[in-house]
Amino acid sequence: MDDFPAGPLMNKALTVNTGQTHVQRYLDPLLERIEAGDIDPSFVVTHEEPLQKGPEMYETFRDKDDDCIKVVLTP
Repeated sequence: MDDFPAGPLMNKALTVNTGQTHVQRYLDPLLERIEAGDIDPSFVVTHEEPLQKGPEMYETFRDKDDDCIKVVLTP
């Protein structure tokens, strides 16, 4: 939030709306569609690594290195 341009937004009289998705409402239908093959979520996965690389991959995700969007860690 330190870099959020609140001043310029106010100067231009812009309105910013935020919100959260209703995860509990949509999770089960979404998972059903993924399992049925209607939706392929693989486009979100940018990295697959063994569980041992978890701390390293967290840093990669946090710092957005290597265009990291989603990491899948496998045991």
